[in-house]
Amino acid sequence: MKRRSVLASLFATPAIAQTQAWAPSRPVRLVVPFPPGGATDVVARLVAQRMGTALGQPVVVENRAGAGGTVGSDFVAKSTPDGHTLVVSNIASHGVGPSVYRALPYDAMRDFTHIALLAAIPNVLIVNAARPERSVADFIATARLDPGGVRVASPGNGSSSHVTQELFKRLANIELTHVPYRGSGPAFNDIVANQIEGMITTLQEAGRNERVRILAVMSRERVPGWPDVPTIVEQGFPDLVASTWFGLSGPAGLPAPVADRLHAEAIAALAASDVAQRRAEIGAQSPPLSRADYTAFVAAEIARWSEVVRVSGARVD
Repeated sequence: MKRRSVLASLFATPAIAQTQAWAPSRPVRLVVPFPPGGATDVVARLVAQRMGTALGQPVVVENRAGAGGTVGSDFVAKSTPDGHTLVVSNIASHGVGPSVYRALPYDAMRDFTHIALLAAIPNVLIVNAARPERSVADFIATARLDPGGVRVASPGNGSSSHVTQELFKRLANIELTHVPYRGSGPAFNDIVANQIEGMITTLQEAGRNERVRILAVMSRERVPGWPDVPTIVEQGFPDLVASTWFGLSGPAGLPAPVADRLHAEAIAALAASDVAQRRAEIGAQSPPLSRADYTAFVAAEIARWSEVVRVSGARVD
């Protein structure tokens, strides 16, 4: 056993050395393609400080919002692939965006080097706590009593919330009226004020607000922090599993040693106890993926949502 351990360490040493061969020569810019304070921004700041400490250069979060995350993402796609400019890739800009925008200025696969999955926060279907619905079946029953009269909010046309709503309508065979807002904040505020009937948002945003009732979490298994909330699968919709996910990506052509080092430090940051605790608090459920697995995950999300958009016609322009 001792000999095997020595041999294992000898074989492991070159891999470790290769992973740590690259180091940034100046601060690393981490572009968040949404305004400060949202889920994307929260996830970015969870890992930025720890990654910066490990890399020996600060990882500076820079918010470049606009057009559903595509403005900041396009900026990074056109940046020099040297590891000093990264983006928080996400379901809006890299999963749904390729289908809902007719003239996206980048290719979500070819123009990026996908590095690591940082978090996947389950979506939830919510209503105001004063409403009578206490399950997905109740919500569907309400919609069938008044076809088109039940309004469901989203942060905007073509958002992941919007396309998930379209998928729900199709699977449940109901009519809903989509009400796009300018961001998730105003939409959520109208749910809290009982001004609109429902919303699909993230578990992090719904949180533990006593004025909101979560009818279902759109995951396959119940979330540990919300054990009393049934899943969408339990309520008969296994194909409605959906999450708002965030990852780390750089421009296409990022050298393998650079991408490998960034991947290693991102995974190490996620494993830190304080980061893991915070991820649990916001309901993040995401196993560590290899670079290849995260790349495949993004490709699968593009394919999945393109079909939903094709059937529903949920485009931005």
